[in-house]
Amino acid sequence: MRLTFSLSLFAAAALQPAFGSTNVVSLKPRTRTNSLLISPAALPALPSAQQAASASADVGLNLTDIQGDILIGMKKNKELFFFFTIVNSTLFRSQLGSGILPLITPTSQLLAVDTQPTTAVNVAFSQRGLNALGITDDLGDSSFANGQIDNVATILGDETSNWEPVFAGSGIHGVFLLASDTIDNVNATLSQVQNLLNGSITEVYSLQGQARPGDEQGHEHFGFMDGISNPAITGFSTPLPGQQVLDLGLFLLGESGDPVVSRPAWTKDGSFMAFRQLQQRVPEFNKFLVDNALSNPNLTADQNAELLGARMMGRWKSGAPVDLTPIVDDPVLAADPQRNNDFNYTHSGFDIDTDQTHCPFSAHLRKTNPRAGLTPEDTANHIIRAGIPYGPEVTDAESAANVSSTDPTLERGLAFVTYQSDIANGFAFLQQFWANNANFPGAKATPPGVDPIIGTDGLGQADVSRNPSGLDPNDSTKIITIDQDFVVSRGGEYFFSPSLSAIQNTLALNVA
Repeated sequence: MRLTFSLSLFAAAALQPAFGSTNVVSLKPRTRTNSLLISPAALPALPSAQQAASASADVGLNLTDIQGDILIGMKKNKELFFFFTIVNSTLFRSQLGSGILPLITPTSQLLAVDTQPTTAVNVAFSQRGLNALGITDDLGDSSFANGQIDNVATILGDETSNWEPVFAGSGIHGVFLLASDTIDNVNATLSQVQNLLNGSITEVYSLQGQARPGDEQGHEHFGFMDGISNPAITGFSTPLPGQQVLDLGLFLLGESGDPVVSRPAWTKDGSFMAFRQLQQRVPEFNKFLVDNALSNPNLTADQNAELLGARMMGRWKSGAPVDLTPIVDDPVLAADPQRNNDFNYTHSGFDIDTDQTHCPFSAHLRKTNPRAGLTPEDTANHIIRAGIPYGPEVTDAESAANVSSTDPTLERGLAFVTYQSDIANGFAFLQQFWANNANFPGAKATPPGVDPIIGTDGLGQADVSRNPSGLDPNDSTKIITIDQDFVVSRGGEYFFSPSLSAIQNTLALNVA
């Protein structure tokens, strides 16, 4: 056991730069031969270390100071979310600098296999957690300051009786995010972190996420490829066709485009993280598609059910957008990042304000990023998605019964994570004003209805009927009533993911 932890420490502690007046411990990582990240063909590739270094140099961005999870997106293989309470702030702060900081994985370290640690480690703090560390600065985000529970009634529309109790309480001070290619690696590094912190924290909750197996890698539990639509970030990634290129400040505090002018200096290059545990009721979703299958005469019953699901999501399960292939899937298109995101809902000879033959206005993909449906295209309300599925595959018994098991060990869903520099302009905006708004996009003869995948009535009531239109390509006025929730919020919290220099110079206690 000691050998396992020793090797994990040696591998996880990467060559880190020194920040401020206190040097970070520098240990050379073990050379990996395989990546800790997944790389499905459909997802945009990360930049190489050389590409990222060149792009970041052009804008003065320090990728060695930014925690790796923020810019990496939906590419984790195994990831544990370990939520904790600080019970001894002095001890925690002393160990944060001397023991934990060398394990924190910056963006630069994840861009090449041979610099990746055995397990990537990131950490983020709630407002209560910062308070516990004696940090009382106003970070300029009221949603973060008040916590996610404050957003439930009027913004998110959650049924709080479904929340894990820990998320509704006041005990979560922070979360460690531990990512690797095996759960054994994750668990070994977690034990190492706990040993280093020496009883200064207690676990209050944890959630193990992992990429789905085999050909389903990169797909969420409903079966759809996830993460294709993340934006390109100035100073980090080279845009692919169809990707919006967005300012750093939409995601990193204190950078160009940050909507909040005045922030504490130490928060620069940190980001606000919105975490949500979203249960997915997969057997119920599949049964709904069969029971309400569309009626295209050129398709089989199974294909008509698949078509309804694709139009609800806005993509086929392969990842191909319905806007480019409206009636049948195109896996070749889906696997080509040069084409699978290159659309904006405009088509020659069709009016974008009325055309739903290609993609419904109510489709999840269109609701959360309307592209050319807004003039000019929206550049203010964007997020980087960095979540991962959790829970086992659907069992044969669940499939036969068309009902999700009540056994908590069989719960499955998405550990939903977004990064943004302003929660109210990012995640919360998308949920409240777009997904939950039956009249968005506006000025339509038949209201689009709420998002058929994640939309709610906005009143915190479970299984209330939703009535999206446009899902039938042959009748855009047809309403398909959805009287159950396929996605159930189990709660969440808002966190701040600080830069490595902020951890060392502001959050950690530097002991001479």
